[in-house]
Amino acid sequence: MTFSNSDLSGKVALVTGGSRGIGAATAVRLARGGADVAVTYVRGKEGAEEVVGTVRALGRRAVALRADSGDPEEAAGAVGLAAEALGGRLDVLVNNAGVGVLGPLESLPLAEVDRVLAVNVRGVFLASQAAAARMESGGRIITVGTCLTQRVPGPGGTLYAMSKSALVGLTKALARELGARGITANVVHPGPTDTDMNPADGPYAAGQAELTALGRFGTAAEVASTVAYLAGADYVTGAEFVVDGGHAA
Repeated sequence: MTFSNSDLSGKVALVTGGSRGIGAATAVRLARGGADVAVTYVRGKEGAEEVVGTVRALGRRAVALRADSGDPEEAAGAVGLAAEALGGRLDVLVNNAGVGVLGPLESLPLAEVDRVLAVNVRGVFLASQAAAARMESGGRIITVGTCLTQRVPGPGGTLYAMSKSALVGLTKALARELGARGITANVVHPGPTDTDMNPADGPYAAGQAELTALGRFGTAAEVASTVAYLAGADYVTGAEFVVDGGHAA
């Protein structure tokens, strides 16, 4: 799914986990639409700084912030830091940071369960809560989910699918709670997407591609295009957008 350019001139956006992959592509795509952009990272400082350089080369302001979405203070605090660094406002939050732990249900240690839920659920909730407190009418909260909320084709994905499925309920509830203020909330579910974490030429790529109707991986830019559309859309909220090449078909 691709959309024409959204006009985001004068907007300020925060993309969590924006140092690589879908997050990096989203940050650049929002900047191309006219937004100033902050990105967070945990270990990818070099990648985050490269994204900042690309955004600045497009004539937009940008900042990279080290913030672990699994830490409650950092997850919420990144919102304020981003706003302060880019003029004191925040218009768009893209909850992209996430961790994926796959493995047999019976062998998943509690520490892994806690970490996945801390980053993928609690971190998203806290960032959204902090963003909503700052946003005015026209604010946008966009969360990156996964195609596994639509279809789980095999074993090993229970923890990850559970954590991302929680974001569907969160998004719908945010839409209801914030709609009267003119703030929208939506979730985007990528399918197999070519990133450094899951490359299209990786050892498990062929099987993933075969699960899609199009028979291929998506690109980070294709997902970012949908996020950018939602950042500029006025009458879309509480919705799930599936960018999965037909994985759920």
